[in-house]
Formats: sequence, C-alpha cells, structure tokens
Amino acid sequence: MSKTTGPVLAMGAITVANNVVFHDQPMDWRVPIATGFLAIGFSLGERVWPQGAEILAWTGLLTVLLARVNPKVPSPVESAVAWYNNSGGSK
Repeated sequence: MSKTTGPVLAMGAITVANNVVFHDQPMDWRVPIATGFLAIGFSLGERVWPQGAEILAWTGLLTVLLARVNPKVPSPVESAVAWYNNSGGSK
C-alpha cells in the first residue's frame, strides 16, 4: 500500500461521516467513488513524484478538515467546535 492511500481514504471517510452521520444529509455516492479513483490516481502519481504526492495527500486531508465541502454543511472542525461548545466543555 502506498503512503498516500491512508490520507486519501481518510478524506472520503471524513466527508461521508460529516455529511451523513453528523448532519443528516442524504448519502452522496459520488464521494466514495471519487475517493476510490483519487486513491488510484495518487498511488500512480506517487510512482512519479513520491514526496510531492504525499504532501498533496496530507494537504488535501487538512483542507477537508478545515473547509466546507458542501456550502450548506459545516466543516468537520466547525462541527467539532459547535459540539464542544454545546456540550458544556467550555466552562
């Protein structure tokens, strides 16, 4: 398994979990399909430029955590902060 597979699969899993589990959106099957194609593409790209592909994969994961993929749904970090604030964690 290549070094980029983990971050790429995490991108897809975080996106699906944030949309479907935490915000009750309908399942968008384009996300898992695109994640699979992206994992294959990064695996091939890693053969050409290993360090660059790995940096891009980790940058993509950070972007998925911080940015809104769907403008109507908060990002995972926004969701985590809202959950923390609502659960009484900020006393």
